[in-house]
Amino acid sequence: MLLPPLAAAETPRVHVTEGLIEGQTRDNGVHIFKAIPFAAPPTEGLRWQAPQPPQKWQGLREARDSAAPCLQVSYGWNAKDAETSSEDCLYLEVATSDLKPEKPLPVMVYIHGGANRAGAGTGQVYSAIPETGVVLVSVQYRLGVFGFLSHPALSAEQGGYSGNYALMDQIAALKWVQANIAAFGGDPENVTLFGHSAGSQDVGLLLSAPKAKGLFHKAIMQSGLPQFGLPVRTLAENEALGATLAARYSAHAPDGAAALSDLRQADAKTLQAAADELQPPIDDKGFIWLQATVDGKVLPEAPEIVFRKGTQAKVPLIIGVSAREFGGEEGGLPAWRAMVREAYGDHANRAMRFYGLGLLGKKYDPLYGVAGLAIATDVNFRCPADWVARHHTGPTYLYQLEVHRPDETGPVRHGSELPFVFDAPRGAGWPPLRDYWVAFAKTGTPEATGAVWPVYGNDKTYMAFTAEGPKAAHRLRSPVCNWLDKP
Repeated sequence: MLLPPLAAAETPRVHVTEGLIEGQTRDNGVHIFKAIPFAAPPTEGLRWQAPQPPQKWQGLREARDSAAPCLQVSYGWNAKDAETSSEDCLYLEVATSDLKPEKPLPVMVYIHGGANRAGAGTGQVYSAIPETGVVLVSVQYRLGVFGFLSHPALSAEQGGYSGNYALMDQIAALKWVQANIAAFGGDPENVTLFGHSAGSQDVGLLLSAPKAKGLFHKAIMQSGLPQFGLPVRTLAENEALGATLAARYSAHAPDGAAALSDLRQADAKTLQAAADELQPPIDDKGFIWLQATVDGKVLPEAPEIVFRKGTQAKVPLIIGVSAREFGGEEGGLPAWRAMVREAYGDHANRAMRFYGLGLLGKKYDPLYGVAGLAIATDVNFRCPADWVARHHTGPTYLYQLEVHRPDETGPVRHGSELPFVFDAPRGAGWPPLRDYWVAFAKTGTPEATGAVWPVYGNDKTYMAFTAEGPKAAHRLRSPVCNWLDKP
């Protein structure tokens, strides 16, 4: 929405590369700007193209209302986002407490979760982080089939690669931050990239992506890993998924340019839903867009190879998990034993004993839950996080969240850390994650009131956030994490 310029600014205004925007100021003094375009709408001919620069505008652009979430189908928890979602969604939001500080403020850029197929980068600007003297940016990126599809004709069109458009979106947003964040009081030389779940995975992939190097200076990964303990997907495998999808929408050869043209003209919402029915190379449709694709351009190599070689971005890193994430709770002993055999291979017998999966079976642990949940969390979250900490070449801090909100019942779970990161502390029993995160963004070291957080180091030290407060511990889930060798 474009408004004519006003004679005198009564609300916060900022000049960005494309023009003048007007936001709003909250009662706490934080200035908020929403729906700022960092790329052109990826629609029509720009569907499955690298993000293009947004158009400039004349006059004043209102930046008070959030943009639509990126196009997605409803899985229940995201029903509201799905209802209002749109292909035209490459926007970001900024919150800052001072547009003209004496010294530039550190910047934190957030990538939302949602299995890379749902969720939104809106609303985070209302968190308590900007009150601490940090400029907060939240980013949207193409989801599902629009963010990750490969196709043989796309690869031919784009120089031998396709897919990972969502990662390109995130890189474009980081470039926008470099060019514009000083106008919001932020320091483009002090940017911390952080994310949750799939957003955390994307942080890990950007650590591995050559085109993202230099665009951020610290990273935080919350319950999401570069490969989630899985093998990567090849470009050919991802192209095959695209051709399978094209066969449903085109009478032409499914791997040809005419079929791709038909896909570009297909209804966006039905296309997104149809993509959920594709069978990925792994036996888990829920991970269809969480299995990282090595496309040869954005990701020239698997993160596993990048981290083994030590060629990832050498930035300070916080990485961690909740004691219980998700998956594996059903099935009982036969299913859990099968999980162990598949994951641990030659170490399966020792892992069976570790998890208590004998004839009687130790099925429940007060911290980690039933054996199946513990196994799933170890295999897809906890041990890959320890692997990344072990292989990262910059200063690294590992954590495990072991406590839920004081006003909640039940065990810690996937996403339990989010209120601790975004909200102000609420008394005793509230883990000080926000304070650690902000200190890390400011200095590169997570120092906050309470326990000192040591680096991972040779002792494999991690911070356990417990009901009694933060406590340093060592060797998270040894020995099973020593038997798993993937990020």
